[in-house]
Amino acid sequence: MDPHLDQQPTIILASSSPRRRELLGLGGWRYRTISAPVDETLLVGEKPLQYVFRLAEAKAHAGALQASPGGVVISADTIVVDIKSRCAGADELEIMGKPSCEEEATKMLLHLRGHIHQVYTAIAVLQSGNGILYTDICATDVPMRNYSEVEIAAYVDSGDPFDKAGGYAIQHEEFRPVECLYGCYANVVGLPLCHLARTLKNINILPEVNIPIACQHTLHFQCPVYKSIFL
Repeated sequence: MDPHLDQQPTIILASSSPRRRELLGLGGWRYRTISAPVDETLLVGEKPLQYVFRLAEAKAHAGALQASPGGVVISADTIVVDIKSRCAGADELEIMGKPSCEEEATKMLLHLRGHIHQVYTAIAVLQSGNGILYTDICATDVPMRNYSEVEIAAYVDSGDPFDKAGGYAIQHEEFRPVECLYGCYANVVGLPLCHLARTLKNINILPEVNIPIACQHTLHFQCPVYKSIFL
């Protein structure tokens, strides 16, 4: 084991998401997880980027309450953003949350079908000892394929949509709702690793592996953007 690992502060992932745990583990960091629930109610007039940053930061601060003074808390929040109206001059952004029932999941998937939406993940890294907070944001354009209503019904019946923003998982082996991708795949899963590694570098926490290689190998995706992130 690399001896510098023992010199690193305790890393805490403030998330109960198994997808984020899996992705964070790719970096070789030693960490523990805690649950840091926050009120996710959208505030009046709040824009998507304001919303996703606020939730990521709130999760980090909630996690810091359970961290040791020398700990580092990592949190993230992911949102799906779509356009409610596509009439010229009348576009309005809509944040699509996690569906609460089969009807809502079906409605979301029908709405997203066949066109492009955006996925944003805000990252917050908080040093619990001094309260210094670092943040970053990743955005990915996601074109959905023209899947059938039969496919939607089978996917909804599987129960997979209900803990996922927008009601889908890009990595689902059978449904495979995404036609192609422009940007970071890990972002759509829930934790853009290159952005996280870039943020952690501010406090001299480095990965034990080559993040782009590990991420692409695990997600089976040739990433077009990692070089620009590490410039």
